[in-house]
Amino acid sequence: MKAHERRNLLWAILGGAVLLSLFIAFRPQAVPVDTMLLEPGELVVTIDEEGETRVRDVFVLSAPVAGRMLRIEAEAGDNVVANTSVLAEIEPVDPTFLDFRSEAQAQAAVRSAESATALAQAEVDQALAELEFARAELDRARELIVDNTISRRELDDAERLQKTTKATYATKLAALQVKNFELERARAELLSPTQGRPAPGDCECVPISSPVDGVILRVFQESEGVVPAGEPLLEIGDSRDLEIVVDLLSADAVKVAAGQRVIIDGWGGDEPLEGRVRRVEPFGFTKVSALGIEEQRVNVIVDFVSEPQQWSRLGHGYQVDLRIVLWEGSDLVKVPLTALFRDNGKWALFVDNDGEAERRFVEVGKRSGLEAEIVAGLESGERIIIHPGDQVADGVRVQPRD
Repeated sequence: MKAHERRNLLWAILGGAVLLSLFIAFRPQAVPVDTMLLEPGELVVTIDEEGETRVRDVFVLSAPVAGRMLRIEAEAGDNVVANTSVLAEIEPVDPTFLDFRSEAQAQAAVRSAESATALAQAEVDQALAELEFARAELDRARELIVDNTISRRELDDAERLQKTTKATYATKLAALQVKNFELERARAELLSPTQGRPAPGDCECVPISSPVDGVILRVFQESEGVVPAGEPLLEIGDSRDLEIVVDLLSADAVKVAAGQRVIIDGWGGDEPLEGRVRRVEPFGFTKVSALGIEEQRVNVIVDFVSEPQQWSRLGHGYQVDLRIVLWEGSDLVKVPLTALFRDNGKWALFVDNDGEAERRFVEVGKRSGLEAEIVAGLESGERIIIHPGDQVADGVRVQPRD
């Protein structure tokens, strides 16, 4: 082989190697994607929200009268018996301190009462003297009438005088007793808290007993102190009679009806509990969300369907996660919501067709928070791309990730 032929052959080999390298470097690469093989399954459409357990009937024990409440020894969690368990006692309050003017007026009232008592005592003594004189006159008249020394009329006058003086004496005694009571009342006005309180056995306290059988849920005030009438003291309820209250957005509450199944998660147990919607309250209320947005909320009441032994550890005011079932179906084609996207106002997704992405328009049925039902455009056994990125397009080579 001549020299120029060898040189041409060498340049041809070098050129071919360069072309081959450029082809390998710039040829389209398969895009790695996450795929999923479609199989028939079930779909559950739910409304998810946090709820709170509560005793169905809560009884609040309040102070029936104003007074000093003795210390409550009962604690939350104690069992109580209706009309038997005395939970609190109320005794009269201590007298208040008197200011200088009130004290001076009270002392003057005491002196006035003492003078009135002394005057009443003098009147009693005078009435007693007149009564003794009238009795003596009557005795003499009875002795003289025997000898006919006096007339019958004089004897009657002596008897009348004795009766009237006796009645006068009784009146004066009653007046003296009234003055003594007024003196006691005037002295009572001078009592102050520093003079001590009566012994516990000397006071007839007002007992407060439980109206129902149950458990003490909360003690509002445990220490001894003065309470006004109507002050809440304790909460009592039956912890075995629990329900769940959950506040839903009004737009979600209109989808809920009594009798719908509820799945109770996040309550602390290993298995979810079953519940059922009992009532959707007919009025809404405004609630400010964590983002500061005012929302219209509606309370939905849920009853437990699971056996009480399964949720016996729950109590009043516990937080649970609820999933209210709106619709559920089985043996249907479903895909993750992340696989769907909008294209010209229609739902679409990408199918892995032998290593090539194929855009497929589908018809979506029911949707949950994570999945959607496909009613047309897709069949079981096909493989779809569940997280299509910007590099995935119709006709692009794709490669499933391991």
